[in-house]
Amino acid sequence: MTVAVIRFGGSNCDRDAVRALEHLGYDAELVWHEDGLPEDVDGVVLPGGFSYGDYLRAGAMAARSPIMAEVREAAEDGTPVLGVCNGAQIGCEASLTPGAFTTNESARFQCEHVHLRVENADTPWTGAYDEGDVIEVPIAHGEGRFEVDEDRLAELEEQDRILFRYCDEDGEVTPEANPNGSKHAVAGVTGERDTVAVMMPHPERATLPDVGPTDGQGVLEGFAE
Repeated sequence: MTVAVIRFGGSNCDRDAVRALEHLGYDAELVWHEDGLPEDVDGVVLPGGFSYGDYLRAGAMAARSPIMAEVREAAEDGTPVLGVCNGAQIGCEASLTPGAFTTNESARFQCEHVHLRVENADTPWTGAYDEGDVIEVPIAHGEGRFEVDEDRLAELEEQDRILFRYCDEDGEVTPEANPNGSKHAVAGVTGERDTVAVMMPHPERATLPDVGPTDGQGVLEGFAE
């Protein structure tokens, strides 16, 4: 299957995503946003980086690129779409998923490994794990704090649309384990379809055995699911 990795001006994790996808056996295709979405793609990645220099707010300008209308249409037709880091910000800004990502509670850029607890293992993106599993993946963001109003958050939780929460290595969700102050420690959510998801941590950076932990492989395996 072919997964398109959308490149915007300022994307810098696009090649990481391509290499990780190819390692897992996918055909990965870099797609410049101005060229439009190819017709024959089976999945879409919105990669990390600093699209348009994070002007206005992270992801806001890329979300208004014409290709995102095509991505939304593909998502509505059931094509799996995954937004990672800046791609998660773009996905929220484009209303693929609810909520928003804003400035870290620390007001600093943070680059470190974190632990995530799998909240719902019954999605394409988490089917490789069991509910309650703890995985280790990197983060690298300055605007990673997930925010959503309380009523919407209650709805997401009731509908099992929370993918991951930040936790400690034992799976305990604590303030100390929450690197950016995300509401209820949310690290990733799905859209109305569970084939659409966004997450702030980087699964593509935890996929290749020669560069570190491989706990993120299961997320990218979701395209095959």
